[in-house]
Parts: sequence; structure tokens; C-alpha cells
Amino acid sequence: MNIILLGPPGAGKGTQARKLVDERNMVQLSTGDMLREARRNGTEMGKKAGEIMDRGDLVPDEVVIGIIREQLENDNAGGGYIFDGFPRTLAQADALGRLLLDMGENLDAVIEMQVDDDVLVDRITARATCKDCGEVYNDNTKPIPADGKCTNCGSTKIERRPDDNEDSLRTRLMAYYKQTSPLVGYYYAKDDLKSVNGLASMDDVAASIAKVLG
Repeated sequence: MNIILLGPPGAGKGTQARKLVDERNMVQLSTGDMLREARRNGTEMGKKAGEIMDRGDLVPDEVVIGIIREQLENDNAGGGYIFDGFPRTLAQADALGRLLLDMGENLDAVIEMQVDDDVLVDRITARATCKDCGEVYNDNTKPIPADGKCTNCGSTKIERRPDDNEDSLRTRLMAYYKQTSPLVGYYYAKDDLKSVNGLASMDDVAASIAKVLG
């Protein structure tokens, strides 16, 4: 089963992707992680991406698609793939659709995590993340342990992102609505879109996603 998680920054896509990895043996394909891994491994596309990144330029869609192809060819995802953070544009959605078709793969669902901007800003400005394992903490709902150690891996590297402030987040939200939100209509027209309440509790969101996936 191959799915896309859609939603603005801070909607919880990464958290839900990790749960699907653990519970369904899926593989999370995060664009940033794939670019760094391909570069580190010295793959053909990784070398191209590295040269572009070293110049400070954005990695073009064809290189990102090439790296996704490498991942699909080399990974054995018994549970399927989760596309997290890609596609971001209509052009990328078209390119991903062509790639999956070319490789004999299907896109089974696109899950939109719906949120309210003001509530999302309150949630994200209270957020901290374990740098080692990605466990997420929140001042209001899941405070950082008193001893400063991650409850998941024991690391003390629990940090707040510099851009997790209201001004920066609202700028990122505006960029999402301009660039990525058209994908909601795109996948709705294809009858692929399913929506869940992204502001529910983590377990309730997971249950909603599980109901979509069956």
C-alpha cells in the first residue's frame, strides 16, 4: 500500500508516518532524508543532488524523482511506502504519478490532515523534538521530562526548532497554502483524497488513518 500524507507544517505527518512504519512495516520516504542518504551513499542521483545543494540551489524535480526511483528500486517495503513532504506541487504530483505507473505501483490513498491555523500555531510554538529519535514533546500535552531525557531513547538532545515561532510558522503556512494546498483538489478530483482531523489526539488521528487504510 502506497500513501501520501498531506497537511501544513506541524500537522503531525511525521508522527503518524512513524506509527505506520512501526505498525504496518511501511517505509517512510521523506524528501530531505532521501536527499541526504542518497548523497551520503554516493548514488548517481545523490551525487547530482550534492553538487546542486553545494551551490546553494534548490534540487530540481527530476533529480528528486530520480532519488525516489532509486529508493523504490532498492528498498523492499513489504507494507508499502509513505510519501511525506512530497509531492509539494502539481508538477511533482504529475511526475510521481508517472513514476509509480512506470514501476507498476499504485497510489492507494492520499490522506489530508486538516487543521485550524490558530490552534496549529499554539501547538507548534510549544513543541520540542528529540534530535536523536524524533520523539515530539509539547509544553501543554506532553512536557519534556523533568530529567531532560527522552522517554523513547534516553537522549538529552531535546531541542526546539529555531523556526517554531509564530511569525516563521505563519510564513511557512502561507507558503503551504500557495504551493501545496492545490493538491487537495487535484487528488479529490482523482477520487484518492481522504481527510482526517489532524488536531485530534495522536491516537485518534492514528485510528482515523487506520480506518481509511482498512
